[in-house]
Formats: sequence, C-alpha cells, structure tokens
Amino acid sequence: MSDAIRHEVGIPVPQQKQRHEDETGQLISYVLPVYNEAEGIKHFHAELTSTVAGRPEFDYEFVYVNDGSADGSLRILRDIAKNDPRVRVVDFARNFGHQIAITAGLDLATGDAVIVMDTDLQDPPKVSLEMIDAWLAGAEVVQARRRTRRDTPFKRFTAHAYYRLLRSCAEVDIPVDTGDFRLLDKRAADELRSFRERSRFIRGMVASMGFEQQELLFDRDERVAGETKYPMRKMLRLAADGVTGFSTVPLKLITRMGFASLALALAGIIYSVTLRLFFPEITVSGWTMLMVVMLFLGGLQMLSLGVIGSYIGRIYHEVQQRPLYIVRDVIRHDQA
Repeated sequence: MSDAIRHEVGIPVPQQKQRHEDETGQLISYVLPVYNEAEGIKHFHAELTSTVAGRPEFDYEFVYVNDGSADGSLRILRDIAKNDPRVRVVDFARNFGHQIAITAGLDLATGDAVIVMDTDLQDPPKVSLEMIDAWLAGAEVVQARRRTRRDTPFKRFTAHAYYRLLRSCAEVDIPVDTGDFRLLDKRAADELRSFRERSRFIRGMVASMGFEQQELLFDRDERVAGETKYPMRKMLRLAADGVTGFSTVPLKLITRMGFASLALALAGIIYSVTLRLFFPEITVSGWTMLMVVMLFLGGLQMLSLGVIGSYIGRIYHEVQQRPLYIVRDVIRHDQA
C-alpha cells in the first residue's frame, strides 16, 4: 500500500500479499459503497456472488465501504465478511459521502480490473460480466450507460437535462446518462487514485483521464429495498461539483451578464436623460424604471457573488489539506 493511502486511511492496514506470475486467473475487484442498506445488502451479496460464480476463471475480491451507516449495515457486513474470505469491509468513522466512499474502495482495491457499483441492485451484477468481456477485448475503461431507468418522471427529466447541460459546458467530454457504475483497468485505477481533490465528481475525473473508453448500454432496475440515498439536496450538491469541477463557464457567464447589465444601464441612462430634457413634466414616472433597474442589478450582483463563492469555497477546502476520509477499521474474513 502506498504512503498516500496510509495517510488517507489513518490506521495501519495490513498489506495484501502480492499476486505472483505463476498464479492462475486475474483478480477482479468490486468496490461497493454502502450507506444504510441493511434491508437489501444480504440479497445484493447473494446476487453478486451467484453472478460471478459463472466466471470461475477469475479471482474476485469485494471491497465494501460502510459510509457511516446508522441502520445495522455494519453488523450485516461483518457477517458477510465472516462467511466469505473474498470480502473486505472498510468502516468509516462517520459519513463522508458516496464519492468519497468510492475513493476509499479504489484506494484499497488490488485487482487487475476494478468495478464500481452500488449495492441497491439498480446496477445489475450481470452487466459487470459484460464489462469484463469488454475489458478483455481491450477497453481500459468501460462505463455503463443507462438505456432506460425506472425513476419518477421528474428525476428522469432533470437527469436528462443536467447531463446534456454539463456536457455542453464542461471542458472534458463527460458521457451522458452514465453514473459511477463502471470498470477501470488497473492502469486507469492507479491514475484515478492520484486525483485527491475534496469536491469529487468521479465520472468527470474518469472522463478527463482519457484511455480507451467504451460504453455499455443497460436497463437500470428499481431498488430492491430501502429508499434512495441521494435526495434532492445531495443531487444538487453533486451537480454543482460536476459543473464547478470541470467547467469555468459560470464565471464566464458572469462577465457576459455584466456586459448585458451595462448595456441595459446605458439604455436606462439615455432614457432618463431624454425624459429630463424633453419631457420634464413626466419625469416622476421614471420611479418604476429606477426600481426595476435597481432590483435587476442587485439580483445580478448576488447571483455573481454566489457563483464566485462556490469556486472560492472549493479553493478553501483544497488548501485545508485535510484527509479525504478517516477509517475506523478494515474488517477481513479472519477478523469478522
């Protein structure tokens, strides 16, 4: 394990034995973030292990990251690790968020290929086998693109609009309709581990790396149990991280709005002066226009400050240089 990983984990984590050239099979790592999934985690693990059993030519490891769950998920994960030697459980000291949980799993995964997927079975395990086939055919990054998704009409519409807006303004080509369900070749995973910014948007980071990328269409299922762990507040935060992390378009828009407001102000000045010179008897009526201009400029200034503040906030978090996450324990088969 690298010094950077030890620093992020914050506790001594035993180093896994290195794979030797004479060992048969390649190692496939699954990175599986968990947050309050006690109702469905056993079902998920049974489904995943049943699926990978159809490809016995590979070795597997399952890295579950307990992201500060408060519903008994850790107890269930301990039982799973106790009964399956391929399982490791990373237990966070508190909730750090989905993107950070994926990062921790990537830091500890040792496979020749790493598959990131959620544990609510909306990402079908059988699709991960198709990713492996694409990887064997030469793809270094395989991302699952949602052909259909079983969500509310509002969520489908907003997700559709957001991905296309992000792609139009981002400085890298971020694929539309893709989440974090993807496979990374060992080389790509190693490169992604070097990305240590705090406000993380992993699908954008992966897109920015390049490599030989391939899309795989799939139909996203409904959750097996529980409720979504991405309410509107978290969705908006992730969306903001995607825009501010990979685009300076909001800052450029401020400049354009500044020029537009300047043009309107000049037009207002000309209008006011004209009324004063040629129609002095009705100049009092200009109060309405004065209020409109003042409110418009005030709103524009507050919007501009908000956008600038978002970027300054990102800088503030980066210069603090705090660890991305803190691990309470790493649970293995012989420790569960």
